[in-house]
Amino acid sequence: MKLVVLGLSLSSSWGNGHATTFRALLKAFARRGHDILFLERDVPWYASQRDLTDPDWCRLEFYADLPALDRWREDIAQADAVIVGSYVPEGVEVSRRIQEWARGTTAFYDIDTPVTLAKLERGDFEYLSPEVIPGFDLYLSFTGGPTLRHIERRYRSPMARALYCSVDLDLYGPRDVPTRWDLSYLGTWSDDRQPTLERLLIEPARQRPDLRFVVAGPQYPANIDWPQNVERIEHCPPANHAQFYSASRFTLNVTRADMIRAGWSPSVRLFEAGACATPIISDKWDGIGTLFRPGQEIVLADGAQDVLAALGTDAARMGRAARARIEAGHSSDHRAAELEAHLAEAAARQVFDESSRAVPAGGGVG
Repeated sequence: MKLVVLGLSLSSSWGNGHATTFRALLKAFARRGHDILFLERDVPWYASQRDLTDPDWCRLEFYADLPALDRWREDIAQADAVIVGSYVPEGVEVSRRIQEWARGTTAFYDIDTPVTLAKLERGDFEYLSPEVIPGFDLYLSFTGGPTLRHIERRYRSPMARALYCSVDLDLYGPRDVPTRWDLSYLGTWSDDRQPTLERLLIEPARQRPDLRFVVAGPQYPANIDWPQNVERIEHCPPANHAQFYSASRFTLNVTRADMIRAGWSPSVRLFEAGACATPIISDKWDGIGTLFRPGQEIVLADGAQDVLAALGTDAARMGRAARARIEAGHSSDHRAAELEAHLAEAAARQVFDESSRAVPAGGGVG
């Protein structure tokens, strides 16, 4: 299969989770024998923070603006499938061009589904609009559950399927490093995640000054009152994630408010930490129990006391169970196979729809 992907970023993991998601998925997809071209808008923010410039499993190219996309018009036309990702700059116009040029299957890959749907409800069409959704043969969603039918009914998507994030097991696994922290958190600052971070990490840190905590990620405001036993790391690049998790007795998963409301929206951090056999403490949302077994493979917490109770337990068994769960169903190889199946299903529907339209009125197959 020749696949073209237009995504927010493959080259830079700074301040976004898209790059690690695309890297894991597309590397595994290439391993299945497919040819991939990734087109990334060349913007100063990511250009100055690139940590991948020449992947050996796909061709990475940059375009300066919408007119510059014309250079790859023939690649897009000849591709078996073309995927446009969420948060692509000028994404609505990019989608229009793709739907006009592509002769193969077209898909929108929403790595931010609950955020996207909330924006659509507000009339905010930053990178997707209701008018272009029916033009995609397939809507791939980071959120599963009831949201998929909502996308089909409300926005007239011909076919919505879940494609969760995943983890590259070549890069993520337990590391033999000393334990540095009792509880860690890895994530970019977000105003709607901050109250949960306060409740599930900062407050436990205040109550237990003898324990060690860390928050890694950029863009945190200077006015946050960090307890003395909370270490701050401005940026932890993907190459260091496995060591970061392996140095943590437990790690914390914090979910954005829109994703909690939608449910069935796992963060890539869940799978990365689990792959490193690091036990996870998480906030609660519908569907998380379908991914990890609460009490055996993950701890679900409401408040500081739940967190402190978990930190008082032996973490090793839960870490091993989390790792086994990842190996059984959440690796990048699993997701690449799912992507292949979804694209094949969408292509088959295209052929069926075209053949149905070709049957003359009143005719049919006898």
